Amino acid sequence: MQLAKEIGVRQGTAWFILQRLREACGAQQPRLKGVVEADETYFTGKESSRHMYDRIHSPRERSDKSLVIGIRERGGDTVAKVIRTTGGRELRATIAAQVENGSRVMTDAFAGYTSLDRDGYKHDSVNHVNGEYVREDVHTNSIESVWAVMKRGMRGVYHHASKKHLGRYVDEFTFRLNAGKVQRHTFERLDSFVDNVVGRRITYAQLTEGAV
Repeated sequence: MQLAKEIGVRQGTAWFILQRLREACGAQQPRLKGVVEADETYFTGKESSRHMYDRIHSPRERSDKSLVIGIRERGGDTVAKVIRTTGGRELRATIAAQVENGSRVMTDAFAGYTSLDRDGYKHDSVNHVNGEYVREDVHTNSIESVWAVMKRGMRGVYHHASKKHLGRYVDEFTFRLNAGKVQRHTFERLDSFVDNVVGRRITYAQLTEGAV
């Protein structure tokens, strides 16, 4: 609504512009290495923030919580992706696609990560269920801080993102984290965003496909 006011267009046009910009944010996924932390979390909007007809009115109704995995290189970049399940195969496949083999991967004690050693990673974990959050240099505090920032932004600015579009919002937040480092000049950050636009195109029909 604010963008529509600022540039003098309809709200739907402003939404389309922003979604195309978010699409560009996901163009380049950095390859992580060294010491990385991985964790998964659920995203959903607050029921009270939604239109009445969109709210879940009873436990029997299907929840639209969406699952996101985040991987953060200590002192480096962050990658986050919407995934379908917490199954070990999908978690490990996502890590394999984003993290160089031989890296040291730190997670919590969730069973889905237990085979990372066999996948060629040096795997360490902390057991949150038993109250263990830090053991020497083993922890997941960095990726959990990403979740804190991302969820505050999602709830405070957007209130709710549907499953269909959540991936673009996640891309926007991770791009801000990766490109927004204070040591980078503003023009350098803008250049990296403009580079991402090349070859990325999404139409209004694609964005609204299936909408009621």
